Amino acid sequence: MKYTLILFLSFLILNPVFAQNAIVEGIISDPDSGKVIPFAQVAFYQSDSQSPVTGATTDESGSFNISIEPGDYRMIVSFVGYQDFEQKITVHEGGVNLGDIELSVEEEIMDEVVVEGNEVRRPVMTTMEGMEIKPDETIANVGGTLLDILRNTPSVNVSDDGSVSLRGSGSTNVLIDGRNSALATDLEQIPASAIETVEIINNPNAKYDASADGGVINIKLKRGEELGTNARAELTMGTRMRTNASVNLSQRTARYAIYGGYSYRKWPRVGSRETERRSTFNGENELFRQEQEGRNEDSEHTVNYGGDYFWGQNKLSIEGVFNTEDESDYESSKAFIQNLDNDEFSTRYVRNNNETEQNYTYDNALIYERDFDDKDKFFRALASVSIRDQVENQKIDIYNNTLEDEGRDPNRIEGSTTDEFRNTSVIQLDYATPVLGGLIETGYKSIFRKFDNDYKYGLGNPQSENFQSYDSISNRFIYQDQIHALYAIYSDSIPNFNYAVGLRAEQTLLENELLNVENSLVAVEDLNNNQRYLDFFPSVQLAYHLNDHHILKSTYSRRIDRPNGWSLNPFPDFADSLNVRVGAPNLQPEYINSFELGHMYQKGGFTLTTNAFYRRINGQVDWIVRVEDGISYRGPQNLNTADLYGVEFINTTELADWWNLNASYSIFESRIDGTNLDESFTNRGLSWYAKVTTDISLPLGINLQFTGNYFAPEIEAQGRDLARYYVDGSLQRYFLNKQLSISASFRDLFDTRNFRGENFGPEFEQTFTRKRETQIILLTASYNLKAD
Repeated sequence: MKYTLILFLSFLILNPVFAQNAIVEGIISDPDSGKVIPFAQVAFYQSDSQSPVTGATTDESGSFNISIEPGDYRMIVSFVGYQDFEQKITVHEGGVNLGDIELSVEEEIMDEVVVEGNEVRRPVMTTMEGMEIKPDETIANVGGTLLDILRNTPSVNVSDDGSVSLRGSGSTNVLIDGRNSALATDLEQIPASAIETVEIINNPNAKYDASADGGVINIKLKRGEELGTNARAELTMGTRMRTNASVNLSQRTARYAIYGGYSYRKWPRVGSRETERRSTFNGENELFRQEQEGRNEDSEHTVNYGGDYFWGQNKLSIEGVFNTEDESDYESSKAFIQNLDNDEFSTRYVRNNNETEQNYTYDNALIYERDFDDKDKFFRALASVSIRDQVENQKIDIYNNTLEDEGRDPNRIEGSTTDEFRNTSVIQLDYATPVLGGLIETGYKSIFRKFDNDYKYGLGNPQSENFQSYDSISNRFIYQDQIHALYAIYSDSIPNFNYAVGLRAEQTLLENELLNVENSLVAVEDLNNNQRYLDFFPSVQLAYHLNDHHILKSTYSRRIDRPNGWSLNPFPDFADSLNVRVGAPNLQPEYINSFELGHMYQKGGFTLTTNAFYRRINGQVDWIVRVEDGISYRGPQNLNTADLYGVEFINTTELADWWNLNASYSIFESRIDGTNLDESFTNRGLSWYAKVTTDISLPLGINLQFTGNYFAPEIEAQGRDLARYYVDGSLQRYFLNKQLSISASFRDLFDTRNFRGENFGPEFEQTFTRKRETQIILLTASYNLKAD
């Protein structure tokens, strides 16, 4: 912290040396589509030099703003798939505004066949902060959801239950249009057709929330940015009558913009799970085995809407999403505990669980933005409210002393109702202005969250099915937190070198309370928990432009991972009576120091990004399993430390005018120290993953695409997740001047995708396998209409 502040002050003192620089600005765009080109490279050369004096990449709006000494220069703009743009310019003391610069698509002549404007799919684009994903560039995403997009994204791992990890970290900060939103609690409810881009920010600076050790995943929804009236309709049909339909409309003028969309999704599924545990209890050897089969019927309606109004240099925007979901699940579980010494069964039962669920999610934001004559100066104010209400009803028929339920009345009926309410409100201010030749960004943000889980449990009569409340298991858990933050970032550029130094302060106020508890399952001191802490989070970002092909970058950030409401709830979850989940009310946050060193190379149709990364986590939280009386109890606990370091490669290659490849590879080692709990809770292991997307242009205008994913085994404190791998294949063809597209996706071609793991602990070892129906076929038709 001390050295970061010294570095920051040194930059402020030295910066007047470069304060006489002028500003060169402009916007890079594609003349055919009219769209801007983000992350294009802009470099300035002395007339007789092959090494750039300075350079930068365009931002998300295609704009660049470069500080440079007055003089004569040769400017080169480059981007994959486009011809390099070169122009001689004279920079005066007052600066230069170059306006709109249009890049031309590359033309190649091979074997006397002229290929003009050949479309190169770039689903992954590396940036100075991480990468940007364009879902529409991967055919396998068509007809899917946000989770399908993330499954095909470098650095990201999606588990069988839909949880997301980034570079081996299970904690990520998922934002919707840069906002904290209740929509992020269920990523499968967001259709892929509604998503414009996905930003992966591995080591975010002080402008972003310090929460989550894995980094930030920012989901940008489609808004209708093109002028005129635009419409898009899409229909997907798949095996087991899966259906995904959507329509999006937008109109944009110089004065206003409005947009909206509706999607319907029906997604039935089947799946199974097997768990086997061998343990020693009171000197006796026991075997526990559980087999589960289930089916799920899920239908959702999603409406997104918004608009912008422009006057002068002001813009007022409203953004909103509404989602309603009806879900019906059935799961049959057969389990037994057997004494291996005498082969006797101490427990045998069948549990048939019928569950219905209704979810409502609202997300609304009001945003004001103010531009100034100085393009570096900016003000933005935001207020948002996000609400999710989930009601779940369960009816469980239990058959004792048997592994078959046919032809029998249940011995017991259990029932429960869970009413879960989440509210996330955000107030945020951001301001940027030039200072001492550089740029200072400051801001304030407050997040108010409430999680209210009301669980009512009852026992029923098998004959009458009347339920009586069982108060000793019913409970209500309320979690509330407030996070108030201030940040400041100073950035500037000198020839070939860009830097940004920031500091963020966050005050955390946390309260949780367990109500309606009438038994001794929870200690009195755990019924209420309040925590208060103030933390400071520095960040540093450095970039050095070696030439127009090579960029070196380095980043550092300090981060925090706070436990969520589920982790803090001390009341045991008896949904599965032999595998009980229980939270820890006094769980403490993790603190992370994250470092990254990277290299970006681009030339023609070849790009390669290499990132070496290291994370040190103090107070690592891991889920620990203990076995008592044949029952498995699983809950989070703070360990001493965890270290994770590795290297990642992301590559785009134009192998031929008809064939291109996008590939990523990451290898990392994890070291976990949990000796504060038990000497055996230490583990280390090497893991890696590879993701490949390849596009092949076939005759008749057909595009063939394969996506392959491999995840090597990955360790935990008490075991490891085993390897997973699968391949998807897709075909797509355009009609009517690309207004209509027809595609077919063949998911999990070889039916290999599952989720397996191993757990070890004092006197027990356990294996499990989960398999969902993943081998499916989807047929999709999309139609675009534009009216000027």
